[in-house]
Amino acid sequence: MSDTEPDAENGTRRILRLTSRLIVVDEDDRILLMDTKSPDTSGVSRWITPGGGVDPGESHRDAAIRELHEETGQVIDDPGEVVYTSDFEVEWDAADHTHGHAEFYVVRLPHFEIVDDDWTDEERVDIVESRWWSHDELRTSDEKFEPEDLQELIERLLA
Repeated sequence: MSDTEPDAENGTRRILRLTSRLIVVDEDDRILLMDTKSPDTSGVSRWITPGGGVDPGESHRDAAIRELHEETGQVIDDPGEVVYTSDFEVEWDAADHTHGHAEFYVVRLPHFEIVDDDWTDEERVDIVESRWWSHDELRTSDEKFEPEDLQELIERLLA
């Protein structure tokens, strides 16, 4: 879901995108992440949690349930409580929004392989790879993550 608001500084429209993200944890405390292309002409990619945009009239909770199913094939009834929120500015040159608000949930599930039957054409292009990460792999990786402090966030939430 996107909302527009005027930017007081320069009179342009600011476009807000609401998202729900899921920190999916398996029985070995590994975290499922997806390597995705950012909406930027540089082609840079980053590792993110499953999740996506909140549709008009949809709650963050319902979006989390829907996005988990669409991106992984997993079905849940309730993602639990919001464990973290993030408000951020978007700097990508090909994004359709200028800033965002993300709500994160922690979902514990037995290890599974992703089912991509419900991926959109865009997801089939944007999702480069997915894999389960151990805490040590996250802590020592030089990869780009989103949010930038994802490693620390996961350590804090799962401690």
